[in-house]
Amino acid sequence: MEYDFTQELQKIEAVLEKALPDDAGVAWCQQQFGTISPAVTAQHIAPLLTPCTRLMHLGGKRWRPLLQILCAQAMAGTDTPPEVAYQLTPLVEFVHTASLIHDDIEDAADTRRGAPAAHITYGLDTALNAGAWLYFVAPACIQSSGLDLETQLLLNQLYHQELRRLHLGQAMDIAWHRNNETIPSQEEYTAMVRMKTGTLASLAAQVGIISGGGSISQAQEVGRIASDIGIGFQVLDDVINLTSGNVGKKRGDDIVEGKKSLPILLHLEKNPQDLEELTDFFARARIQGVDSPAVEQAISMVTDSGAIEEAATLARTLIQSAGNWVEELFPNTVAAKKISWLFNNMLKVAIG
Repeated sequence: MEYDFTQELQKIEAVLEKALPDDAGVAWCQQQFGTISPAVTAQHIAPLLTPCTRLMHLGGKRWRPLLQILCAQAMAGTDTPPEVAYQLTPLVEFVHTASLIHDDIEDAADTRRGAPAAHITYGLDTALNAGAWLYFVAPACIQSSGLDLETQLLLNQLYHQELRRLHLGQAMDIAWHRNNETIPSQEEYTAMVRMKTGTLASLAAQVGIISGGGSISQAQEVGRIASDIGIGFQVLDDVINLTSGNVGKKRGDDIVEGKKSLPILLHLEKNPQDLEELTDFFARARIQGVDSPAVEQAISMVTDSGAIEEAATLARTLIQSAGNWVEELFPNTVAAKKISWLFNNMLKVAIG
């Protein structure tokens, strides 16, 4: 059976656009900044607002807020998701958007979603400031949600813990791609991805469970499952980067950035003698750019060893297993079936 999420996605988009509008109206400014001087005008707020709204308008799958909605529906056991679950979608999507702005700066990436990255268009200082600001905008939806104070406190604690984890994961990733000679273990890589990428899927699932009336222990259980989905899709991104190339990016730009992705680690585990040569490919690619012959040489080496296909198999297993676990947790619920179908369909689209 196939599912159509058009209605849910339209409602999510409407909430996101209201929380982060193209133009800073009086009511929105009051909500965001409180009482401020009349000397502060829309042109002063635009450097915060415009880089973020522009990236939002460039697209994105919105699967994290959709996961949040479906988890709330599964927990509530209703035909339609609780309305508050929609109101809380900025928590995950705004954090995701902010992290992309900062990721592109930290990775020295030129493009995002097929357009120049925010720091290229608006300048490094403006992009840094706008991305950091958006992290603080995201939890404003908790205060305006109408939930009781105890639940608001719980959501705020959850939000800030997951953000601290996200930045720890990013710190690990930065340290590895800055130094071509540093090769993490698979365990370190998985821990990094669970925090850097898995944490947003976990946050979405936990917020959904709580907004659907679930307990913190139930939220944590589903959050752990969701983080596996996040890991799976990050590994899938690693694979796609070295095969067809990610949407809006160039094939092999992970090599240029020095990323120690899972296919690289799997290759070196089986072929440790290739470390010096692969390190040389990374170094030359960083200097010469994505069109360097070293990029294709590195990709060819990892492809021939079967490491790329091995990573793809792991990604498929993680994503499919997570979907099955959700169905076991919420048996005979339409929402759980939708979650499983959603990720299996995303997997099918991604790898064909």
